[in-house]
Formats: sequence, C-alpha cells, structure tokens
Amino acid sequence: MRSAAVVGTGLIGTSIALALRGRGVTTYLIDANPETARTAEDLGAGIAATPRGPVDLAIIAVPPRHVATALKEHQLRHLAHDFTDAASIKELPQREADQAGCDLTRFVGGHPMGGREQSGPLAARDDLFHGRPWVLTPSVHTRAQTVERARHLAELCGGRPIVMAHAEHDRAVALTSHAPHLVSSLIAGQLLHGDPYQLGLAGQGLQDITRLAAGGADLWTDILGSNAVAVADVLSGFARDLHQVVDALHGLGTADEPEQQRLHTDRLTTALVRGVQGRARIPARTTAPTLSTAYAAAPRGV
Repeated sequence: MRSAAVVGTGLIGTSIALALRGRGVTTYLIDANPETARTAEDLGAGIAATPRGPVDLAIIAVPPRHVATALKEHQLRHLAHDFTDAASIKELPQREADQAGCDLTRFVGGHPMGGREQSGPLAARDDLFHGRPWVLTPSVHTRAQTVERARHLAELCGGRPIVMAHAEHDRAVALTSHAPHLVSSLIAGQLLHGDPYQLGLAGQGLQDITRLAAGGADLWTDILGSNAVAVADVLSGFARDLHQVVDALHGLGTADEPEQQRLHTDRLTTALVRGVQGRARIPARTTAPTLSTAYAAAPRGV
C-alpha cells in the first residue's frame, strides 16, 4: 500500500493516519469539518486535501449511521480503488450500503479494536492499535484484493486482523464493549447524587469502572442505537443478575432468621464468584486468531 485516504479525522481516523504515515504511506485527510482535518495534518497525520487520483485504500472513519452515505459519496468520486471502514457496528452499515447501491465488491467492513475515552484528533496516537484485534467482515460480494488491502492496513497499524461475520461481530462487541460502556455510564450517573465529601473518598477502583463513561455521548448514542438489540440482550441478563443481588442485599439487611441470612449470603457470594470466573475468561491479547488461521473457516456476512 503506497497511498490511502482517511475520511473522518477524529480519534480513530487520525490514529490510523498517524500509523500509516509512520510506515511511509502517503495519506490524505478528509473531514466534513476542514479545521479538524487541518488539526490532524498539523499533528503529522497526512495531507488535508483530496487526492488528484484514486488512492489504494480509503478508510471511512465516521460514526456507524454515516458510513453508507460517506462510502457512496466517495465511491462516486473515485476516491480509492478499495474501501473499508472503522465503525464499531458492522451489520447496519453493510445493510445500508447495500440499500444505497454502493459497490460492495470493493468494500470490506473493518473495526480496529482500540480506543480511548477522549475524542478528536488531539487524542490520537500512532500506537493505538498495537497488538489489538482488527476485525474484518467481508460480505459474499467482497473481492479478495479488497480483503487483502484491509488486512495490510491492519498490520501497518500494528493490529492483528481476524475475520468475522457481521452479526457475529455485533454480538461480540455488545458483550465486550457496548454494554460495559452503558453500565459504566449508569454507575457514573449515580455520582450526581453524591455529596462532595463522599466523592472525596473515591479511589482508583471508581476511576477504573467509570473511565468509559467519559466517552462522547453523541457518538455512543449512535453506537448503542445501531446495535440496540444485541446490547439489550446482554443488559437483560445483567438486569436479572442485578435484581437477584439487590434482593440478596435487602435480605441481608432485614432478615432475622439464620437460614435466611445464609440464603442471601450464598446468593451474594455466587454473584461475586461468577464475576471472578468471568473476568478470568478474558484472553490475553496475544491469543486472538490471525487472518490466516481464521479466514477460511469464518462465515461470510450479508
């Protein structure tokens, strides 16, 4: 890959551009807000301009509900030979791109699994995706060259490309990213009711669990709304567990009989043990399958 264009110079787009520039790829920066693109240019992420001819690969780094529109626009303008995106939802953008009449042979969905709670180009880092999975979701229409270019993009940025079906990806990120973000936000929202002297006791644990809540509300409304059913399914299970824990805590505070106390204590302990067991299932970063081992067996998306 010798040339690329990044459409959308926020945190993710600018981080991709910085990584590409660091690997010697001529990179163009395009944004609906020219000032944002110029900020990314000042950071060394590339050239804030539209290329004179098609680049090798264009990366559509905009929120999920804008992917199809941006893809259609820039395909009609012949911005690149091949296209990918960086949205954290894959099924909805693919379906909307199909409905918009985009050339799906030259598009493969992509999701670099890296981010920060800060937003905008000034928060970008050229190592944001180092060692992180980079999901590719080819459709039945996607040509092999397009997948290969997107794989090369992931590797240039330090990511580990893997292939998943669109719906499979969306269910996975609902569990591992989207639902946790919303839970973090709900916990942080409870702090609005705290007195200053109470908040003065906050330690690192509270900082850790509410870090995600600092993410931009508009972007996350788009993300959660675009993956609403999968996120709701995860939260339904969480709500059932939470209801049981609340009942156990109320029981511990009011029950007089030893047998009732033991019952409520067991329910609370079970919830905590399940948490320990669940956290232990998070794999080390080096254990995710690579493209070469996953591509042949991976189900193709819509």
